[in-house]
Amino acid sequence: MVKSLVLTGFGINCEEEMAAAYRMAGAEADIVHINEVLGESCSIHEYHIMNFPGGFSFGDDLGSAKVLANKLKYRKMKSGRLFFDEIERFLGDGKYICGVCNGFQLLVKTGLLPNVSGKAEQEVSLSYNDSGKFEDRWCHCIVNPDAKTPFLSGIQGIDLPVRHGEGKLVIAGDEITEQIITRQLNCLSYSDDNGNPTMDYPYNPNGSEISCAGLTDSTGQIFGLMPHPEAFLSTYNHPNWGQIMRDRPERSEKGDGLKIFTNIVNHLS
Repeated sequence: MVKSLVLTGFGINCEEEMAAAYRMAGAEADIVHINEVLGESCSIHEYHIMNFPGGFSFGDDLGSAKVLANKLKYRKMKSGRLFFDEIERFLGDGKYICGVCNGFQLLVKTGLLPNVSGKAEQEVSLSYNDSGKFEDRWCHCIVNPDAKTPFLSGIQGIDLPVRHGEGKLVIAGDEITEQIITRQLNCLSYSDDNGNPTMDYPYNPNGSEISCAGLTDSTGQIFGLMPHPEAFLSTYNHPNWGQIMRDRPERSEKGDGLKIFTNIVNHLS
């Protein structure tokens, strides 16, 4: 059976929903405090996928997820090995990493996404929303049909909630932007009512460059996104569920966000 590791601690607060998503998708899911991994009472290598859920790690001091990113990148484990080296070994074994919201912020600030250089150096960041306020509502996203990640297989468009104050993707220069676009790493985009990527508010809730709502690395093993798929596990999570069910009474009661987790579990199976 596929085993999913959901890391928590230091202000992460969406671990229960993420673990529930994997269990509903048919996987085992363990919620483990990051200190247990650093202390080596739990090994990431016992799992097929490692997850960084949303929340407010370290109170978003120094920028969302920056403190936790530094902790995971430079902290030595009980054995003296760098945890980041273990992450690279984990990926070298063909396993997967997912980060949502604060977890996405962590992945970009460790340099794991988009990592066009292959050196795990930070190339993009997530900054304050253009609106100047915390955005807590639903948005529509479209999937890049050429995206390499199995998380998004078979999905064309999806409604998902956003809950963030720092979700604006900013890219360190035109060369990196070109690489992201050319390599199809911009896997998920905010879209308007017609399904077109957009920079317009409120469809784009934060002003992200290239309308980016999610990124993958070149291998497709690492996937991060700002919206919360684990918050759409049931159709009844959607604010317009009544109309959705009236229009499509044959529709499953499973939420569209669950498909992302089902995809990766099926892929790993």
